Amino acid sequence: MAVELRRIDTEQRNPRTMEIDTLSTLEMVRLINQEDHLCAEAVKAVLPEIAKAVDIIYEKIRAGGRLFYCGAGTSGRLGVLDAAECPPTYGVDPGLVVALIAGGPSAFIKAVEGAEDSRELGAQDLKEHGFSNKDALVGIAASGRTPYVIGAMDYAREAGAPVFALVCCRDSEMSRHADITMAPVPGPEVITGSSRMKSGTCQKLVLNLISTCVMIRLGKVYGNLMVDVKASNEKLFHRAVSIVCTVTGESEETAKAALEQCGYHCKTAIVMLLLGLDAEAAREKLAAADGRIAQAIRPSGGA
Repeated sequence: MAVELRRIDTEQRNPRTMEIDTLSTLEMVRLINQEDHLCAEAVKAVLPEIAKAVDIIYEKIRAGGRLFYCGAGTSGRLGVLDAAECPPTYGVDPGLVVALIAGGPSAFIKAVEGAEDSRELGAQDLKEHGFSNKDALVGIAASGRTPYVIGAMDYAREAGAPVFALVCCRDSEMSRHADITMAPVPGPEVITGSSRMKSGTCQKLVLNLISTCVMIRLGKVYGNLMVDVKASNEKLFHRAVSIVCTVTGESEETAKAALEQCGYHCKTAIVMLLLGLDAEAAREKLAAADGRIAQAIRPSGGA
């Protein structure tokens, strides 16, 4: 096992940080920051693969499927984080983006020892969620070798679903179980083997790209505004009002009144004010335009 680990990119010793324990605090943070800059370039190198994954995931969701993330430890927690942000940001159902973490939800806070070593558990977790060929799976593991994730990936492939690997090393085991591999390689960690650092940053950047671009393609964004935001708390309510004002040029009072009439649905309020419609007519316009504001407000009204 030790020999195998030493061959993995994420387990290499970083020659630039070998004396980090002798540095001043300011020197430490500068050095770590310099290493962090490598993450964006590592992700840049795999943008074509990320774009292919986005297109396939979009088509699956558009046809009624779901997006699953699967990981262990830091990788699993990053998947949970990305999935949890989708409903409030884009107004999607909580079951649209599903995150599985080895050891179950409690593992988000405290590691469940040994859970990541079971391929069977990965497959079982997908099975319990009714995973099928309608869905898509992104397996996440910095080392590219986690048995729990590989078990889930094999189950998904057997079901006929598209499978993607998000890893931070070259020629990983997971790449041999995936249709497309996204492998940003930021080099050895600042602290040897601490893949929550640069590898985790790369994974977070890629997950941001996947979920954001899929939601844009689904019509959840107008311009660069999150027009499907759910006004589920005071901050998000004010954000919804601000978005409606920005798009329509109307006053806050007018925007609030429109939002109240349509159940605080941002896109509906925008179409109401731009086209001078009531809430029901605006909903019909949006439905005919597949939920896309740009199509709904065209003079022809066509989708």
